[in-house]
Amino acid sequence: MLDWLISLWSDPNTRWILMGCTLLGLGSGVIGSFTFLRRESLLGDTLAHAALPGVCIAFMLHEVKSASLFLIGALVAGIAAVFCVSAITRWTKIKSDAAMGIVLTFFFGVGTVMLTHIQHSGSGSQSGLDKYLFGQAAAMVTSDVYILMGVSVLLVVAAMLLFKEFKLISFDPGFARGIGLPVGLLEHAMLILTTVAVAAGIQAVGVVLVAALLITPAAAARYWTDRLPVMLAYAGLFGALSGASGAAISTLGEGIPTGPVTVLAATLLFVLSLLLAPGRGLLSKALRHRNLKADYARSAERSALNAAEGGSQK
Repeated sequence: MLDWLISLWSDPNTRWILMGCTLLGLGSGVIGSFTFLRRESLLGDTLAHAALPGVCIAFMLHEVKSASLFLIGALVAGIAAVFCVSAITRWTKIKSDAAMGIVLTFFFGVGTVMLTHIQHSGSGSQSGLDKYLFGQAAAMVTSDVYILMGVSVLLVVAAMLLFKEFKLISFDPGFARGIGLPVGLLEHAMLILTTVAVAAGIQAVGVVLVAALLITPAAAARYWTDRLPVMLAYAGLFGALSGASGAAISTLGEGIPTGPVTVLAATLLFVLSLLLAPGRGLLSKALRHRNLKADYARSAERSALNAAEGGSQK
């Protein structure tokens, strides 16, 4: 185990990929906490699946496998998907969760058709776009890692600079609007940051599973604290551990996709939090419940003894 970790860190290419995925998990966990608190978890999934046709169109226009072009294509497709969801909810009686489900499946269907067309074209063998379904960190080059790291730093810095504003619109947007904050602009900024996180993570985690890197670390962090700054720190830590685990394990073999391993690592951290977190964890609740029952039994026993002693004295 130790030799494997040393070999990972000694290889320059693997070391950069590991650092990039770790920072991606950190940034996604931090910005995903606000999405989780706003109860918009499905939004990340919608943006992730909507990114696939954007990636395919970017490749079809330039026929170059470029992370920067794919990031732009995914951003444009994600913004288009959000406008579609907004239009459906505004002009119909369909609720937002149903609208996101409709847009998610439509965009992913279009993207799958495009991907199939590309893979059967003359340039399909060189494209490697199938890696974007489930992610493959080992397929990234140095420029891809630089973009990944830059986006991750952007997410963390933006969350720090706009922490108070994002906190207000997440918990009480009415109060934020009442004190003069541009709630609409802040919501769009948060949406753009979420889209950037999804677009940056699709190569490492894949469009199918990248939403889990936004939501699962935040859900796990919620069990450990009631304070938002601490929750953001925990979410970033859990996301970083998940990203590092996915990148490290995917280097063991060519057929091991990064996305599923990353999601499994994040889910394991969530399960451990669900069971072991103090205060909110199931084990902690069970212990408190047992202690309460024991205290109640002792109290009832003392009451019975006092009643018996009082009766005997009479």
